[in-house]
Amino acid sequence: MRKYLLLLFYILLANVAVAQKYEANWNSLNQRKIPEWFHQDKFGIFIHWGVYAVPSYAPVIENSGDSYSEWYWQRLTEKQKDFDSFHNKNYGADFMYPEFEKSFKAELYDPKDWAELFKKSGAKYVVLTSKHHEGYALWDSKEADKSWGRPWNAVTGSPKRDLLGELTASVNNAGLKMGFYYSLYEWYNPLWKSDKKRYITEHMFPQFKDLVNKYKPAVIFSDGEWDLTDEEWRSPELLAWLYNESPVAKSVVVNDRWGKNTRGKNTSSTYTTSEYGSGMDPNVIWEESRGIGHSYGYNRNEKLEDYRTSHDLILMLVDIVSRGGNLLLDIGPTADGRIPVIMQQRLTDIGTWLNVNGEAIYGTGAYSKSYQWSEGKMPEKKGESYMAGYDIAKMVVPTADQAHVEAFFTVKGKDLYCIFPNYSSQLTIKDLKLKRGAEATILGVDRKLKIKSAGKNLIVDASIIKPGEISGQLMVLKLQNVL
Repeated sequence: MRKYLLLLFYILLANVAVAQKYEANWNSLNQRKIPEWFHQDKFGIFIHWGVYAVPSYAPVIENSGDSYSEWYWQRLTEKQKDFDSFHNKNYGADFMYPEFEKSFKAELYDPKDWAELFKKSGAKYVVLTSKHHEGYALWDSKEADKSWGRPWNAVTGSPKRDLLGELTASVNNAGLKMGFYYSLYEWYNPLWKSDKKRYITEHMFPQFKDLVNKYKPAVIFSDGEWDLTDEEWRSPELLAWLYNESPVAKSVVVNDRWGKNTRGKNTSSTYTTSEYGSGMDPNVIWEESRGIGHSYGYNRNEKLEDYRTSHDLILMLVDIVSRGGNLLLDIGPTADGRIPVIMQQRLTDIGTWLNVNGEAIYGTGAYSKSYQWSEGKMPEKKGESYMAGYDIAKMVVPTADQAHVEAFFTVKGKDLYCIFPNYSSQLTIKDLKLKRGAEATILGVDRKLKIKSAGKNLIVDASIIKPGEISGQLMVLKLQNVL
């Protein structure tokens, strides 16, 4: 009998092992679920850094991809009038983009300082551009140099440093997870332009595997996929390798950009991306990415008014988390390796708020409703996941002609967190019954508040707390044992 049970045990183990072998097709790949840590961590830092940090220019245009400074090379080639005029005036029409590499030296780069700032911001993971569409690699990629026919990575090029490797070590030492953005295509890579199949086989596949094997990322943010289908990119084959054989097979999280036909699909195994968009809802695991201003890469053409305030960035994080999403907030370092002070200040302010109120964000789920609305006609919400012109800061401001958001909700176990954009001495939570054993507190204030029912609503008396006692920005009411 014992031998029979042991045999059955080993057969079951073998079946589990076989079941975990993913094939190069989406039916099989979608059997792998997104690792739970991603949905729990909620907040990450995006970093766009490359040769484009030297010109660091884009016109400031509301709700437009033309505001992306990292697209400088492509916009020059397209003869986009603003980029073309700026370049000709400051560098001359004969100055070719690759010449900027000589000035990309990162001489003031301190990865430990960066990592300390990210930890202070309250972020739980970091995603660095390993290479953008310009193809310049931030680590010692032999494929980059070979296919470009010149030094085109940070180690053989002007920085003479493994920028990516140094930051990976510092971020991991700070207790955060490290991930990488990776562009599948490269605008002007000679091999890409001459033979896309060879580019994929001889450049992209080995380069991607080198990146993963050396640096073991927690996240892969794929991009630049829109010229080809997933089959043409051989993406299912690459992901099967990632899920089966790579050193991060069990833990890595990947997004949905693996071919011009994949965004918003395969939501079991990839998270859905929104870019300066209106975001999604709790039906899928999703992430909103955007810069503090209008660009991902540093744009020295942006002014103070082009940057979101700390209050509005915290509001953005709360809004996204209340709808079940993550925020990947981008910063753009300068060519010499500095994070602009205004970006440091915004990140530090977010961290200060999260230090007090983080329990309403990390590890939470979405409530049955994300918002509480005032009376009135609710504004229309556009569903675009790219350049939607969506601004939650406008939706919390009372107006005469339409409803506004009074509160945001998140859930953890039996506790409900109600996040209010503004202080009020009396807090009303609509359509919620008072349960025995329920308690009410304001996060950061060690004092219990009185609760009572009023019809279908729950009323919390916060009059004993004054605005100055609350840790700035947004006020968080915690209702324990109310669900």
